[in-house]
Amino acid sequence: MTGLREALDSGRFVVTAELAPPRDADPGAVERKAAALRGWVDAANVTDSQGANVRMSSLAGSVLVRRAGLDPVMQLTCRDRNRIALQSDLLGAAALGVRNVLLLTGDHPTLGDHPDAKPVFDLDGVQLVWTARTLRDDGTLLSGKPLATRPSWLIGTVENPFAPPAALRARRLAKKVAAGAEFVQTQYVFDVDAFAGWLGLLRDEGVNERCAVIAGVGPIRSRRMLSFLTGRVPGVHVPDGLRRRLAGVPEHRVEEEGMRACVETVQALAALDGVRGVHLMVFGHEDEVPDIVRRAGVRHAAAREGGG
Repeated sequence: MTGLREALDSGRFVVTAELAPPRDADPGAVERKAAALRGWVDAANVTDSQGANVRMSSLAGSVLVRRAGLDPVMQLTCRDRNRIALQSDLLGAAALGVRNVLLLTGDHPTLGDHPDAKPVFDLDGVQLVWTARTLRDDGTLLSGKPLATRPSWLIGTVENPFAPPAALRARRLAKKVAAGAEFVQTQYVFDVDAFAGWLGLLRDEGVNERCAVIAGVGPIRSRRMLSFLTGRVPGVHVPDGLRRRLAGVPEHRVEEEGMRACVETVQALAALDGVRGVHLMVFGHEDEVPDIVRRAGVRHAAAREGGG
């Protein structure tokens, strides 16, 4: 199976997409979503109870995605696990053939469907990245005990370029890269010019030479979604021009206009120095990914036919 590592090693523009496991035990739900993405993306992120809402585990979802012929990126958060459970899940993922992990702190339980759940947060996102690198490169647990068989994942992290102050976010990402992160997927990018400025800060920190920057992109489907993104999602910046553009069309055309703007953003990012790819966040609309990729023209037919 070819996938994210091979795509990054080749130097070409990569495409990843989010795949949300179901709120039940149906493996077919994951398989159908993977089938919609296969051949159009280099890897699919399997979310870890996203938004602190219970879903099928990211480990189980990643195994199902892999069985469906698509390279999974297993997301793992610190919210629900102490350092024992985190290391255990990381080793289990490696044993089951998961080749990419995306490590993050995670949303607080109060934001999800079990607001009274006890948060763990034994480690934070930076420490979890360092833990994964220690398991892989040093071949030891955090306790110092050696591993007979080391994992070999590609280690990823996340960052929000538009959460102020931007310089602090750049330094924070540099810290994660120093801890062992090899790629980063960002929060939504709607303002390409502002994102280009943030890339300059990353160059000043030496991040671009050591970490592949994959920009988060997604369509705004409705005025309600626009209101949610700008009012309830920290650090999301929608420029005035895009707001006016979406406000200037009838409600029934907002979805298509949002899709058109998303395609244009992907194209603009593909032309931007320092961007290695895009991460498509479609939240349950995995079937839209082929249309976005096709219209943006960022993936060649030969790559699609090869399934990688």
